[in-house]
Amino acid sequence: MQVIPAVDIKGGQAVRLVQGLADRKTVYDDDPVRAARRWIDAGAKRLHVVDLDGAFEGFPRNAAITKAIIRALPGVEVEVGGGLRSREAVADLLDAGAARCVIGTKAVEDPAFLRGLAEAYPGRIILGLDAKNGKVATKGWVEVSALSAGELLASVAAWPLAEVIYTDIETDGMLQGPNFARMGEVVKVSRFPVIASGGVATVEHIGALVRLGCFGCIVGKALYDGQLELKAALEAARAA
Repeated sequence: MQVIPAVDIKGGQAVRLVQGLADRKTVYDDDPVRAARRWIDAGAKRLHVVDLDGAFEGFPRNAAITKAIIRALPGVEVEVGGGLRSREAVADLLDAGAARCVIGTKAVEDPAFLRGLAEAYPGRIILGLDAKNGKVATKGWVEVSALSAGELLASVAAWPLAEVIYTDIETDGMLQGPNFARMGEVVKVSRFPVIASGGVATVEHIGALVRLGCFGCIVGKALYDGQLELKAALEAARAA
């Protein structure tokens, strides 16, 4: 299983939010490029980079920093998300060297947009499925739709997506572990590899996700706070 460190960018800084709330922000590094390089130097092969300002405002706000991370780390798989709600914004980042782009809000608001992207860039578009109480959330997790995670997955099953990132909002940043029950449900119904996000904080959490059948997991706050060492996380993923 892949262990993927997160680099969340807000106001030009590397930060972490608790449950996606902008007023519960911790700044970990004034230089997101430096933050990204730290995890690659520690052994990561892939990064999850999110433009939080873009997620809240609806268009990329930190694209220059995202591109700087990509340029600084040649050969590293960098997946990017946050505010990608136009074909131009996605093409700009893929052309700049992003391995994949994550589409969340627009996938719910305009399914044809997601399908068109998947067909134009097969294997390079990830569905960002963020859920609260099993319902899909959008616009930086500010709005919750009536659509369930399972319904959304069923609607995109035939499209050439790369993967699904499933984030349980209530566990995100809480360091108490993922919602394993909901994660297991998503793995069972998804025809795409599932990457778990939200609450991953120990090697035991990683082992449990491997046993559920997750393809990968995104780790953020636990790494930045020092609760989980990346080396130990990578070893746990290999061992499991």
